Amino acid sequence: MKIINILKDYYFFGNSLLDYAIFILVFLASFFILKFIKVYIIAKLTKLAKKTTNDFDDVIIISIANIKSSFYLVVSLYIAFSYINLLDFLQKIVYLLFVLVLVFEVVRFLEGIINYFVKKKMKSIDGEQDRETRSVMKIITLFLRITIWSLALLMVLSNLGINITSLIASLGIGGIAVALALQNILSDLFSSFSILVDKPFMVGDYVQVGNDDGIVQKIGLKTTRIKTLLGEELVISNKELTTSRIQNFKKLQRRRVVNTWGVTYDTAKEKMEKITDIAKKIISSVDAVTFERCHFSAFSGSSLDFEVVYYVESSEYGAYMDAKHEINMQVLEAFRKEKIEFAFPSQTVYLQK
Repeated sequence: MKIINILKDYYFFGNSLLDYAIFILVFLASFFILKFIKVYIIAKLTKLAKKTTNDFDDVIIISIANIKSSFYLVVSLYIAFSYINLLDFLQKIVYLLFVLVLVFEVVRFLEGIINYFVKKKMKSIDGEQDRETRSVMKIITLFLRITIWSLALLMVLSNLGINITSLIASLGIGGIAVALALQNILSDLFSSFSILVDKPFMVGDYVQVGNDDGIVQKIGLKTTRIKTLLGEELVISNKELTTSRIQNFKKLQRRRVVNTWGVTYDTAKEKMEKITDIAKKIISSVDAVTFERCHFSAFSGSSLDFEVVYYVESSEYGAYMDAKHEINMQVLEAFRKEKIEFAFPSQTVYLQK
């Protein structure tokens, strides 16, 4: 008790020795408690991480483990300084240090999560798409980092007592002006992000956009380049691609073919009944082709129509045309042998005297 009373009697800079003793004890206790919490949390998360198959929890553990000692030091000082009287400017300095260190560690934590998803995406990139996709991913990462650091800066300024409302308003007006000036470029840029994430097509895919078709050669930040069947390079803006209807033939596992065979009205019933058997026999004999059905489907103006459906078990256009050619040639030969005539548009005119 005497020691405590003695400590109470001596004052330096508006605080007794007892206040300084409490300050030191609180600082040390806070520092070691925070360190203990860190070790305890890491140990618990490590046990949980061993039970999961994904590696995202490992990123959380690494991020917590990488928190610098300066963070615990500043937080402990901030807690301890609340037990002594400080001049106003010293209080502001301590508070500023606390805010800066806290914001810095939060930003580093968020950057670690961003890097995790970026690296995971990079691992899935292969082949010809590698260079274009990596460049887009770098831009996305840069954009996210700029956004995070901008928000962190605004938070620090706000805690310093600076009115950021007018600053945000002026930045908003400037941003609108820049966005209007770069409207087309930004549209293509965000469209390239959409293509990257949604993946309606990839490099090497055979696609059709409107009346144009070809093989995708390159997906850039502003445009996509397609090599047409004629050999020319077609350059299409990414904005146009994201607003257009795209047919991606690379996704085809097999092609469904629907044909209409029209025969003349004077074809006998017995011969018409043979058409289904002829179709099934011929189509089933062709390699990589699956027969589905053949039906007498309609009475047309100049013909009796049979609808024939089959599948070509290939996504290649050349294989599809080869199968179609072979089937058509065999059908033509079989119809001539059976003396079944194909119909063509014709009119019969009756003259009455």
